[in-house]
Amino acid sequence: MTKLPARFAGLGAAVALVGVALSAPTATAAGAFPAFGLPFDTGQSVYSAGIHSDNGNSGVKNAIDFSPGDKTVRAPLAGTVRIQHCSGGDWVTVDHDGGWRTGYYHMENISVTDGQKVVPGDALGRTGNALPCGGSSTGAHVHFTLWTLPTAAQGGDSRDFGVGAGNWNGKSYDEVSTTVAEAYGEAVDGKTFGGWRFTAGTDQYSGTATELSSRATIGLPGRFRV
Repeated sequence: MTKLPARFAGLGAAVALVGVALSAPTATAAGAFPAFGLPFDTGQSVYSAGIHSDNGNSGVKNAIDFSPGDKTVRAPLAGTVRIQHCSGGDWVTVDHDGGWRTGYYHMENISVTDGQKVVPGDALGRTGNALPCGGSSTGAHVHFTLWTLPTAAQGGDSRDFGVGAGNWNGKSYDEVSTTVAEAYGEAVDGKTFGGWRFTAGTDQYSGTATELSSRATIGLPGRFRV
């Protein structure tokens, strides 16, 4: 297994799906990329372990690890909270207009409820090392992920047993980070969040963050001020 940075250990190797076999549908193109903010407050120092795939090993690079100084994770865009349940606890996703979804793993002290409407800046929880569905973490952070959901599924289509419709309850993190990520994970490469454009590197846990207003570029892993 690829050795990952000590700051945030990646998630384990994928395991085979158990039970109902899911097809691997291709995500329908979502609407235009929204004007996302960052998933934390501005005016503080933030550490990022870099851009990587959802399991830190292979697949689409749809994830960025963030550790803001105030340890508070916030909604980067208006949306509807979907709490995903596992035997070890809960984690949070937020569905946004146009079929976009953001995910927040490792959070502790989750402060939102299923179905709650949020606006940019609303607190979702605290950075942490929670492992409700499995995986690993060696430093408090939020594992921030980007997804698209099929247009049909947004209206409740559950032909893939609820996965496309956004019901990931009970799915191990290995399942979410492999089978689900393959179908619905959206690369963060070239995407802008809160005035910062993130560019993936060749390796896992690498890349750059460029502040569009100043053109200052920070290598990842690294620390920057927002």
